[in-house]
Amino acid sequence: MQLNLKKPLVFFDLETTGINVSKDRIVEIACVKVMPDGTIITRPEKGGDQQRFLVNPEIPIPAETSAIHGIFDEHVADQPTFRQIAKGLFKFLHDCDLAGFNSNKFDIPLLAEEFMRVGVDFNMEDRNVLDVQVIFHMMEKRTLGAGYKFYCGKELPDAHEALPDTLATYEILKAQIERYKDVEVLNDKGEFIKPVQNDMEVLHNTSQRHKVADFAGRLVYDADGDVCLNFGKFKGDKLTAIFEKERGYYAWMMNGDFALYTKKKLTEEHDKWKAAKTS
Repeated sequence: MQLNLKKPLVFFDLETTGINVSKDRIVEIACVKVMPDGTIITRPEKGGDQQRFLVNPEIPIPAETSAIHGIFDEHVADQPTFRQIAKGLFKFLHDCDLAGFNSNKFDIPLLAEEFMRVGVDFNMEDRNVLDVQVIFHMMEKRTLGAGYKFYCGKELPDAHEALPDTLATYEILKAQIERYKDVEVLNDKGEFIKPVQNDMEVLHNTSQRHKVADFAGRLVYDADGDVCLNFGKFKGDKLTAIFEKERGYYAWMMNGDFALYTKKKLTEEHDKWKAAKTS
């Protein structure tokens, strides 16, 4: 089947030095761009129909992490840094929707963090984001390898290698749409919906556990469209209320170990709150 696309959709997967979004770095990235007419392209200078490359993270790769994805310090020592590939990668991803496996929770926040470290504002507005894992867990609750076997009838012998994982994710999404296009589920409002359709906006909405204001899920929108905290003792409270009653909380977060994009959104909301108080 062919995906119903209004703009290009890039499937991507990262291998990294670890799972801490604010501290860890990318060591490998693979991208597959699917165009609205169904063709698959990559950056012209790479050739072929996929792009996959190693990245020098500029920090040591822990041995326990290398044991999982098979990428060691010597493999990336002579590879370009993220700063060196950022401009071309940003151009490749421009005006594209994004899709991945567990991408909303990990890959997209970490990719955005890498961009921001080198001064590139990777904005997610007007971009649909599809997380195949969210759909998978909603409908079947399995892992990537099991999902590939379940939906596609194939084994995934090269799991934890970025390109095979990326291509498997692309195949799984197409199989999910075929399997679930007429299946209804009960949402949290007690309504029957068809969450898996060949429509990127529908899949974007299905992929969102919460409507997040940042990438890392520390800030979320409530039913009124206001930004709220999504962790700690003030979880669920509007930021404006927190700024009012806990004047030091903003400074604590800005000095804390939070992702750069979280701090950016936090500052935007704090600036709007201050402007409203002085107007």
